[in-house]
Amino acid sequence: MPVIAYLRAKGHRVWFAGNRAQNNFINETFPAIDTIYLEGYNVRYAAAPSLFMPVIIKQVPSLLGKIKREHAWLKETAGRYKIDLVISDNRYGLYHDHIPSVILTHQLNIITGMGAVADNMLRRLHYKFLGRFADTWVVDIPQSPGLGGRLSHPVTLPPGAQYIGLLSQAEHKPAKGTGYLLILLSGPEPQRTLLADKLWEQAKLHRGKVVFVEGSNGVPERKDIPQHITSHKQVVGDRLAEVLSGADMVVCRSGYSTLMDLVKLGKKAILIPTPGQTEQEYLAKELYEQKVFIRKAQQSFNLADAMEEAINFPFRKMQFEDAFEHFKAIVDSWLNE
Repeated sequence: MPVIAYLRAKGHRVWFAGNRAQNNFINETFPAIDTIYLEGYNVRYAAAPSLFMPVIIKQVPSLLGKIKREHAWLKETAGRYKIDLVISDNRYGLYHDHIPSVILTHQLNIITGMGAVADNMLRRLHYKFLGRFADTWVVDIPQSPGLGGRLSHPVTLPPGAQYIGLLSQAEHKPAKGTGYLLILLSGPEPQRTLLADKLWEQAKLHRGKVVFVEGSNGVPERKDIPQHITSHKQVVGDRLAEVLSGADMVVCRSGYSTLMDLVKLGKKAILIPTPGQTEQEYLAKELYEQKVFIRKAQQSFNLADAMEEAINFPFRKMQFEDAFEHFKAIVDSWLNE
């Protein structure tokens, strides 16, 4: 999102390609941007944590077909809309033979949870796809561990890779109220719903104000909402920045985008990684060991116990000087070339 805003501020016309939900999100966040429909990868996720990564790996042949089709889609669409630069956010078919194309990712090392052999095999496949782009922009700082740890700091970088710093659209916004617990949900089903229902019951017993964000517009309205809870289906853009700014504590997933927002705003957080999602589990573990955020498992999560632990937890501030501005120099250099 910061890259989109920066390109528009420099006078460039930006087209955004995504599925219906993604385009709706962009229309709410950047109303002036034109959108194009592009089918998503539609990855299926297992309910059982132990099957999370195996089920994804089983879909690799199907995903390879979708990558091939989206590459053909780009070649046709680029001509129709006279596109002259392409930035792909983890979409591996959005490279072009004759148009400068760059891919954004923070995950160079793939952690499968299935051992080093599987990790190395997928990394080699990953690097093969990254090599089809003119450049790879790694969303982290060059100095290890950065925010992504070994996810973004492999022994050997792929050709054309460079670190562009951290990306967050979040800015401190005056909040209507402050000093509350923010429960900010996101991620794939069915785990999002499982966690939402568990946290809702526990939030009803919390002594203090709660802002509860479901993270999906497709969920039914909560009934019998207690007076101390403010409930939202989804918040985006300035409204998201506002609810983050006013929170004393955040309970959320350990997705990379969420972590960047938390770090930029200097927020205290209790992380609950999506069960079986090895990337989130790794990030939550690393940041807990660095005393940055608290980490808790979804299955045994108890809000009262987590808040009690937070009283004496150090919540060490991560110092990323200029990390959230570094991308501008990279984008300028790319445009000039």
